[in-house]
Amino acid sequence: MMKDRYEFSELVEIMKLLRSKEGCPWDREQTHESLKKYLIEETYEVLEAIDMNDKDKLCEELGDLLLQIVFHAQIAAENDMFDINDVISGICRKMILRHTHVFGKDKADTPDQVVDNWEAIKKKEKGAKTQTEVLKDIPANLPALMRSYKVQQKAAQVGFDWDNIEDVIAKVHEEFQELKDVYKSKNVERITDEIGDVFFALVNLSRFLKVQPELALTGTINKFIKRFEYIERESAKMGKKLEDMKLSEMDELWNKAKIHISDVNGNN
Repeated sequence: MMKDRYEFSELVEIMKLLRSKEGCPWDREQTHESLKKYLIEETYEVLEAIDMNDKDKLCEELGDLLLQIVFHAQIAAENDMFDINDVISGICRKMILRHTHVFGKDKADTPDQVVDNWEAIKKKEKGAKTQTEVLKDIPANLPALMRSYKVQQKAAQVGFDWDNIEDVIAKVHEEFQELKDVYKSKNVERITDEIGDVFFALVNLSRFLKVQPELALTGTINKFIKRFEYIERESAKMGKKLEDMKLSEMDELWNKAKIHISDVNGNN
């Protein structure tokens, strides 16, 4: 019989049953590898719920994400690797060890001091002797914008950083000029390299402005889709298909879309 409220231990037992011989064929055949895509999908659905400011959806999506964690832990337990209690114990120990200003004698009165303390403890825990090792420890499968942000952030921890934002802006212009210098060369390798440099410089600018580039680009993509939807809808009202219109006609509708559809901050 369905209950109104369940405990965490019951979720673990449900997952154990689903993976058993008496359970679900689909659940039984899953592996850490096959579940990777679902873990990514559920993470992004949590982020979407936060952006929507939808508390019910957030609650549901956090449950879906938690299920993935319990799923991976159950597979690991079946292979005598670790179980969900090991996962919980590990994160509890980490929180205690890295919050020495709460559970120890260190002092950290500001968020920046907390971050500095956290990074120092993390570096010591992992036995990193150089900052290059710290950079290499950043997961390579992170989205490139997020990874470059973290790489620059950690390089800055040892003073490898620009002095002011004007220098960063100048670097963006420099990298863009280098791209302009090679884009007609048809040398794909050089063009690719210069485009990467432009992105990296823009991420640096984002970091100085305390903007997460991944989130900024996501917002722009969503804005583009809404405006594109507007011009397609308006062209249909005119009895025209986009593929039959001139670019100048579509551009005129695009400018109207910019007036009718603003971004989250009310900017056109």
